[in-house]
Amino acid sequence: MSTELSAQAIVDNLAAVHQQIEQSAKRAGRDPAEITLVAVSKTKPMAAIEAAYAAGQRDFGENRLEELWEKVEAAQRLGLKEIRWHMIGTIQSRKTNLVMGPFALIHSVDRLKIAQRLSRDATAAECVLSVLLEVNVSGEESKHGFTAESVRACAAELFALPALQIKGLMTMAPFVAEAEETRPVFRALRQLRDELHEQQPSARLPHLSMGMTNDFP
Repeated sequence: MSTELSAQAIVDNLAAVHQQIEQSAKRAGRDPAEITLVAVSKTKPMAAIEAAYAAGQRDFGENRLEELWEKVEAAQRLGLKEIRWHMIGTIQSRKTNLVMGPFALIHSVDRLKIAQRLSRDATAAECVLSVLLEVNVSGEESKHGFTAESVRACAAELFALPALQIKGLMTMAPFVAEAEETRPVFRALRQLRDELHEQQPSARLPHLSMGMTNDFP
């Protein structure tokens, strides 16, 4: 029996998620339009992406560069011209050249070496990459990312890299039973973003990527 969702189920789920986002934003005094829902499409077939696209979803996240590029090409063939692709997986240093492309945002710049290589490759390709710095706020050994201290220490170097536009920060909280337990991690990331903005006043850091796989099961 197939475990893939039907097109109607995808439509219904998207509507429910957007309703939750709107309610949460209003409780926090935020404009729901400021929040971007990235649908994680890794391992999902193009039929599911088509269904979500037909329902109005435009931002999709992939964690493997090879699969991402296959879907970029498939989406072009299918006429899904308004998709904004997000790279959410770890980028290996030997594969930074594969990130040169029409990506809305790269969420996983997890160390200075990767930032430097992306800058080098983007400069050579005469393109500009929009990226987020991945920060391991929780300190878990299983997580990738800068520490808060290392981001502060090399902020000037990071923001000076050519062909990179640092748009904000990303983190992954621990997988815990109670959602409230993740709030200190997310709060710490926002505070770090504010610190970096003070340290680098010319930098615009509008994005915080803090979505989790089990947010909307």
